[in-house]
Amino acid sequence: MNRREFMQSGGALALGPTLRAQPASGAGFTAGFAECDITPEIGMEMPGGYGKVFHKKVHDPCKVRAAVLGHGSSRAALISVDALIVPRQIVEAARREIQAACGIPPDAVMIGATHSHSSGPVGMVQPGEFDHASPLVRKLAYEHSSCAHAGYLERVRNQIVAAVREADRVRGPLRCGIGLGREDKAAYNRRFRMKNGITWTHPGKGNPDIVRPAGPIDPDVGVIGAWDRDGRLAGAVVHYTCHATTSPDGISANWIYYLEKTIRGALDSDAVVVYMQGFCGDVTQVDNLSPDANPSGEEWARLVGGRVGAEAVKVLLSMHPGELTPVTAASTVLTIPRRKPSRERVRRALETVKMDPKEAGVTEWTFAKETVLLDAMLARWPQAQAEIQAIQLGPAVFVSAPGEMFVELGLDLKASSNFPFTFPVELANGCVGYVTTEEALGPRGGGYETRLTSYTNLEPSAGPRMVRAGLELAGRMAPGPVPSRPKAAPFSQPWSYGSVPPELE
Repeated sequence: MNRREFMQSGGALALGPTLRAQPASGAGFTAGFAECDITPEIGMEMPGGYGKVFHKKVHDPCKVRAAVLGHGSSRAALISVDALIVPRQIVEAARREIQAACGIPPDAVMIGATHSHSSGPVGMVQPGEFDHASPLVRKLAYEHSSCAHAGYLERVRNQIVAAVREADRVRGPLRCGIGLGREDKAAYNRRFRMKNGITWTHPGKGNPDIVRPAGPIDPDVGVIGAWDRDGRLAGAVVHYTCHATTSPDGISANWIYYLEKTIRGALDSDAVVVYMQGFCGDVTQVDNLSPDANPSGEEWARLVGGRVGAEAVKVLLSMHPGELTPVTAASTVLTIPRRKPSRERVRRALETVKMDPKEAGVTEWTFAKETVLLDAMLARWPQAQAEIQAIQLGPAVFVSAPGEMFVELGLDLKASSNFPFTFPVELANGCVGYVTTEEALGPRGGGYETRLTSYTNLEPSAGPRMVRAGLELAGRMAPGPVPSRPKAAPFSQPWSYGSVPPELE
C-alpha cells in the first residue's frame, strides 16, 4: 500500500473519545523525554519545493524528539519530527509499533512535523505513489518532482518508535509547569490585500500596490517544562506559530535548532526540547512591510529561534511546577472531498508539460505538471482522510490537524476552546496540503496557498470542519488545574526593618 492509500484509508486507527487504560508504573504523574537522530545523508533530496534540490552539506542535526506523559493508567506521547511533513503511512506504522512496545494506543500518540524546509526527503511524491498512472505522469512525478526516499522514510519510522520507547523507559515523577509568553517580532503574515482587489502571497518589499496584511499572526509562545527533584530541566514542550523556512546553509532543523540551543544554553545542556508547530500556513519569518533587506538564512534562523527560545526561557523560569492531570486523548477521521481541475485545464496542462520548461515558463510549467499529477491522483483518491486529534495534559489541550493550516483557524480554535491553554498543532499525523480559510478561496482571496495542485486541493469548507471537529473532541474533556505557587500566609504584621518613618537624625 503506498502513501495515498494509507492517507485515504483511515481504517487502521481504533478511535475513541478518551485514552484507553494501560499498565502504569504508579498512580502519580510521570513524564519522560528522549531524542533520536534522523539527519539525512549529503546528496539526498531537500523537500519543500515542486522540483528536485539536493543537500550538499550539514549545518546541524535533524531529530525526532518525544515526550511521554502519564497519570495513573493513562499515557500520551507528543512527538516532533524535524521534517517537512510526516506521511500518513509512517504515522500508522509507528503507532502500531509503539502500541506493541509500550502499550500506548494510537489515538494517544501525536506525531507532528516541525515543517523544516532544510530537512530530509520525506516528501512530496511517495515511493510508488503514481505507479498506476501513465508513463508521462510517472516521469513527471518521479523525475521532475520532489520525492521521498524509501530508506530514509524507514529510518524516520524506526527513530520515532525508538524515541518514544526511550522516553517511556525513563519516565519518572517529574514536576511539570505550564505558561504562555509572547513573541510578535519573529513571525509575519505573508498574505496581503492588493489594490486589484485580490490577495497575493509575498508581493515583494516596497510594492506600492499593497493595501494591508490579509491575516493576523499568533504571537503566543506556549511552554510546558518538566523538572526533576533536583530542579534540573529534563525537557520542555514549546508551541509557536511560524514556518520553518529560515533555511540556514545546509541540512538543518531550521530555526528550531536555535530554539533548542537557546533553552539548553540558559537552563540545561541536556534538556530535550519538543517543538510542536502551530497553525502557520500563512505565517513565515518574512516581514514584507520592512524596508530592510532580508537577513541571510543563518541570521534569520538565529533571530527566530533565539527570540522564541528566549521567550520560552522566561516562561520556564516563571512557572511553578506540579502535576498536569488528567491525561486523556481522543481522535476522529474526517472524509473531505477534493477540488477538481476542469477538463479544459487538464488538456492545456498536458500540452504545456510536453514543452521545455524554459519555453513554457518555469512557473507555468510547474503548475501545469501539478495539474496533471492531481488529475491522475483524483482517479484513485477523490477524497482525503484527515485525522483530527486532541491530547489533554491537565489544563492544556493540543489539537492537531494534518495540513498547513491558516493561522485564523488556530485563533478560532483557541477563542472557542474550553481550555485555558489550547495549542493548535499543524502537519500532525499526515499531510493534506494547505488548508485555508473559506474567504481565501472566495472572490477576494487568492495567493500561493490557494493554487490547485496535487499537494493542495481540499474543498473550501475543510478548514472550518477541522476546527469544529477539534473543538468537539476538546469539549469532551474537562480542563485540569493549573499548577500554581502556594498562597502566602495570612497577614499578621509588617516587616519590622521597613515599617518606620524617615530618620533624619
